[in-house]
Amino acid sequence: MDGKRRPGWSGEDPRGSGFRRALIAAAVVVMATLPAVEAFSGQDLPPPLTEADFHEFDPRLAQIGRLLFYDPVLSGNRNISCGTCHHHDLASGDGLALGVGEGGEGLGSKRTTGRGADLIEKRVPRNAPGLFNLGAREIRVLFHDGRLSIEDIFGNGFNSPAEEYLPKGLKGILAAQALFPLASETEMAGNPEENKIAGAAYDRIDYVWPLLVERVRAIPAYLDMFRGADPLVETAGDLTIVHIANALGDFINSEWRSMDSGFDRYLAGDAAALSGKARAGMELFYGKAKCATCHSGPLMTDQDFHALALPHFGPGRTRRFDPYVRDVGRMAESDRLEDAYRFRTPMLRNVALTGPWGHNGAYATLEGIVRHHLDPVSALDVWTPEMVELPVDDRLAGVDFIAFEDHRERERLRSRVDIEPVGLADREILQLVAFLEALTGEAKGRLGRPASVPSGLPVD
Repeated sequence: MDGKRRPGWSGEDPRGSGFRRALIAAAVVVMATLPAVEAFSGQDLPPPLTEADFHEFDPRLAQIGRLLFYDPVLSGNRNISCGTCHHHDLASGDGLALGVGEGGEGLGSKRTTGRGADLIEKRVPRNAPGLFNLGAREIRVLFHDGRLSIEDIFGNGFNSPAEEYLPKGLKGILAAQALFPLASETEMAGNPEENKIAGAAYDRIDYVWPLLVERVRAIPAYLDMFRGADPLVETAGDLTIVHIANALGDFINSEWRSMDSGFDRYLAGDAAALSGKARAGMELFYGKAKCATCHSGPLMTDQDFHALALPHFGPGRTRRFDPYVRDVGRMAESDRLEDAYRFRTPMLRNVALTGPWGHNGAYATLEGIVRHHLDPVSALDVWTPEMVELPVDDRLAGVDFIAFEDHRERERLRSRVDIEPVGLADREILQLVAFLEALTGEAKGRLGRPASVPSGLPVD
C-alpha cells in the first residue's frame, strides 16, 4: 500500500490497475500460507466515524448542560453531581469497580463511603460507564441491562423504567438517560428520610423532577441562560425538566466524541497510524479472536446483550421479588430466562482509559478483561475477590461477596455463557491489548470541567 490507504479501500490508486492486481495476487499467495481459521480481511473493518454519525446539538444548551452536569443542586442532598461519577479527570468515569454515590467523599481511587450520618448504605450496583460517543445516531439502547431504549410503546418515544411517566419532548435517548440517576437513591437522590426528592422517588419517579426544576428556577443565572437558548422560556414557570434533560443530553453528546485514535486514523487511510503490535492485535480482533462478532460496526458494538460469566459481587440488580443478592442483567428488564446474566456490549473507543472493566468492574487491568473474554468459564474459576478494587468499608465487606461465595450461583453463571473459548498465545493477547490501547483518542472533552456553577455549590 502507499501509506495512505487501508486494506479494503475502494478508491483509485495513481499507480494503476496493474499494480493493484499485483498486490491482490501477492495477498492471495500470503493468505494461502496462513491457517484456515477466521482469516483477517480488510473488508472486515468498519468505515471511519465522522461528525455526520452524531446527532446535532445546540451549543447554547450544551453550555448550560455543562454547568448542570457538575452542579450538585440536582442531587437530593446537594452533595453530588453527574460529574462526580463521570469526571473529566477520570475519562468520563469514576475509576471505581462499583461506584460510591450520594454520601461518599472524594474522587476516583480516593473516594470513600462517607462518614457519620452520611455513610452510604450500599454501593452503586454497577460500574459507571464511560460517556464517549453516546451521541451517535446509531445508539438505540443504554444502561448495562438495556432498560432504556428507543421504542414508542408508552407514547413518549422510549421504553424506560418511567414507562408512561417519562415526559414528552426529550431530544433523544441521552436526554432521557440523564433523568434516571437524579431519582436513584444510591446515585444522587439519597435516602427518603433525608430530603423531599428521595421521598418523592419512592412515591413515583415523575414526582422527583418538578422538585429539581424548582431548585433550578430559583437560580437567576440558569433562567437567563435558558431564556437565551429557548425563546419559549420567558418566565420561571416555563422551565421544565425537559429543558434540563435536553441541556444535559446535548452536553454529553457534544463533549465526549472520540474519532481521532490511531485506529481511526488507520481507517481514514493512514497505514502508519498503528504500530506493528497494534496492527497484529487488530487482525486478531477482526479475525482469529472473534472480538468483532459482538464489538462490530463503526461504534464497535452490536448493541446486543451477552452472558460472559463475570463474577457477582456488590448489591447487584435483580428482579423485584428475587431473594438473591446478585445481578441477573438483561433478565431483570425483559423477564425472559434466556436473558439471564446478559449485559450490553460496550463501545470501545478510549477503553484503555475507562477501567475497571466489566459491568461491575471485576477486572482492574485491560489484559484481565481480555483474558476473561477469551475463556469466560476458566476465568471465573480462577477469579478471586482480591482482583477487584473497592473503597474499603468494613460494614459492606461482609456482604460484598455473598453471591460470589454461593457455589450454586456460580454454577448458574457457568451455564449461561454465550461466548465460545478462543485459544491465544500470551504474545497474541498482548497484541490485542495493544490494539485496544490504539483506540485511545486525543479529545478528552470539548468544554471541560467548569471551575464553578451557578448554584454556588462546590464543584468536584
